[in-house]
Amino acid sequence: MTIRIHDSRAQRTVDLAPVRAGEVSFYVCGPTVQSSPHVGHLRSALAYDVWRRWLEHRGLRTTLVRNVTDIDDKVLANATDDESWFALAYRIELEFTAAYRAIGILPPTYEPRATASIPQMQELIQTLIERGHAYAALDGSADVYFDVRSWPEYGALTRQRLEDLEPAGDADPRGKRDTRDFALWKASKADEPTTASWASPWGDGRPGWHIECSAMARRYLGDAFDVHGGGLDLRFPHHENELAQSTAAGLDFASVWSHNGTVNVDGEKMSKSLGNSIFAHDLLASARPIVVRYFLATPHYRSAIDIRTVEGVLADGSLAEAEAAFTRIEGFLERAGRLGDVAVGAVPDAFAAAMDDDLSTPQAVAALHDAVRAGNAAIDAGETDAALAAASSVRGMLGVLGLDPADPAWGPTGGGAADAALGRLVETLIADRRAARDARDFAAADRIRDALAASGIAVADGKDDTIWSIA
Repeated sequence: MTIRIHDSRAQRTVDLAPVRAGEVSFYVCGPTVQSSPHVGHLRSALAYDVWRRWLEHRGLRTTLVRNVTDIDDKVLANATDDESWFALAYRIELEFTAAYRAIGILPPTYEPRATASIPQMQELIQTLIERGHAYAALDGSADVYFDVRSWPEYGALTRQRLEDLEPAGDADPRGKRDTRDFALWKASKADEPTTASWASPWGDGRPGWHIECSAMARRYLGDAFDVHGGGLDLRFPHHENELAQSTAAGLDFASVWSHNGTVNVDGEKMSKSLGNSIFAHDLLASARPIVVRYFLATPHYRSAIDIRTVEGVLADGSLAEAEAAFTRIEGFLERAGRLGDVAVGAVPDAFAAAMDDDLSTPQAVAALHDAVRAGNAAIDAGETDAALAAASSVRGMLGVLGLDPADPAWGPTGGGAADAALGRLVETLIADRRAARDARDFAAADRIRDALAASGIAVADGKDDTIWSIA
């Protein structure tokens, strides 16, 4: 058995050679909890959820760390007088958790918040200063910068020359030796809340974005680990800076750098600046959660996904295609289930070969549909044993992909008509709760919330809406 994974740094597919035999360690950049989750966030988390499921299916003990960046310029910028930065961060974190859970993404082994690892960040910064790769700001402030010219390998991840790079826009350049130096520690500012500041050897302040992930990866996975993952848009500057500061501090850090593809909207990269974001709640309102997972998992994790809209409203035919394709799978399992019990069986060789080859889900899903077609043909021919064997294989493949409709995570009906009815009922109750809150009838709102909770329904209130999931 050889599992291969694409290494963005080497720019080729390599054999996965774990640092510790029988174990695989992943660090995945999680969300900066500044605003509601969009489809890109779901796609990235799902890619590494499928990686984890496959590696564990192959018998490897997998540790997955996905951080939460809960202190950042953007978090502070989006806070208001009525909602402090840490309250905003926690509210948005709950939205992410609910969205992840809705499409069956397993909780990571560890999910550290940046604010819980400030001492480890300061320790790493001090090491960089002592090794001559970081310095206190020239203007006498409490800022600390990484000296990119001190590290000849800077640019190794994205294969860029230092001379070709634009200045880093993360701090006032007056305190820098070189405009491309990036912030490790940011001095507290008069217009920022005192709660967003920590004492340090260089003065009160907060960590820079890049040092957060280096410190958390080291804290939870050690000086050397197997795979660092995240969205393609994080390769530069975030991952480039992580690699530079970690290796400059003497850490082996990640053996492989893995990046999932982008989500585009109408042919353009989805971004808040363009105002074309498709939020998680929009997607989840457009199809059953299990179908959303199928839709996002079917393309290769490194490919781009393009979503179409009409006048800004989600109108993507691919969701309808995903619904039709998944309904065919469910229909076969229902037919087979009438013949006898369908156990979870072994996956076929074609599926395993595809998954071992850099998680090639398009080929794996093709093997899945081949088994569905063969199983339906066996039923039509009256070949019960062959039909049940095919159904067992289908359940095995669906289980690896996190798509088995019989999994309790999807409810008793696997997201079928009964779940649709449940969804409509819950949405009605949530609307009633929202109306009660608007009328300041908090007792009624609390009764609805408690009734939902007693039924196993978790709700997370966003700024403009409420996301629910089966707890």
